[in-house]
Amino acid sequence: MISITPFDESGAVDWDATREHLARLRDARVGVYVGGGGSGEGHALLADEVDELLAVARAELVGAVPTRAMGVEPRTAREMIDFGRRVEAVGLDAMQVYSLDMGHLGIPRPVELERYFTEVLDTVQLDCVLSTHFSVGYLVPIDLLVTLCERYPHVIGVNCSISGGDFGYLVRLLAALPPRVEVHVGGPMHALSALALGGTGFLSSEGNVVPQLVQSVVASFAVGEHRAAEDAYASVMRVFSLLSSRVAVKAILRALGLPGGWPRLPRMFVGDELDPVATVAALRELAIPELAGTLDPG
Repeated sequence: MISITPFDESGAVDWDATREHLARLRDARVGVYVGGGGSGEGHALLADEVDELLAVARAELVGAVPTRAMGVEPRTAREMIDFGRRVEAVGLDAMQVYSLDMGHLGIPRPVELERYFTEVLDTVQLDCVLSTHFSVGYLVPIDLLVTLCERYPHVIGVNCSISGGDFGYLVRLLAALPPRVEVHVGGPMHALSALALGGTGFLSSEGNVVPQLVQSVVASFAVGEHRAAEDAYASVMRVFSLLSSRVAVKAILRALGLPGGWPRLPRMFVGDELDPVATVAALRELAIPELAGTLDPG
């Protein structure tokens, strides 16, 4: 799952809340990505804050759960390599190599994309997970992902985030990749489909609120308890439907008295996020066991 980065109301990173939040995820036994560009607000982090966040993640998570650095979309291979060196220096389990974002709506040609990934993977030697993500305006060609996985043994996985019309891409990707390569889908929307097709799991910001529930989807499916997996997944999707924005996760955590903090500008709590009474009431109706103590009226 993709961890939030708690800030205090002034915009400073709240390191105590960060440690407490990561400990909650650790206790739920979920794998964690830190510093991501979505719910992790990685684009708003300064370089020294990234280093500190990686160090905190190592202290709180490594050795207990899979701990990986996500980072943000780079403009150049140099940016991704610099991030990789930071992750290597701290000693997390692995890092994501984001798809190249050339800026100004630029879409890299296949030869440019191969050169980018090759430069990064030739330099960064820790375990890497390649990202193919629709948010940069394209999906990485499947044949290139297969080539990279075969060429570089330290590529251990692919994170695949697709829009609604790209499900066929996911099907073809899962059929083409070597069996040793993990595949996680972005968000819970295609989680059960991916697992049924041989995928490994899913990336989730919902896990910040209900980490045990998110973990139970994959764990139940893995041991053949498909009804339990279906029931857990239905609850995850109901939580997903309540999160109207990337900062809504923090609004809900704050309302539940859990470490979540504030967003950092330019992101803000807006509208119902300032007082998410209706959302908390809807969560109460779901009767999720791990939230029982935080949802008691009054």
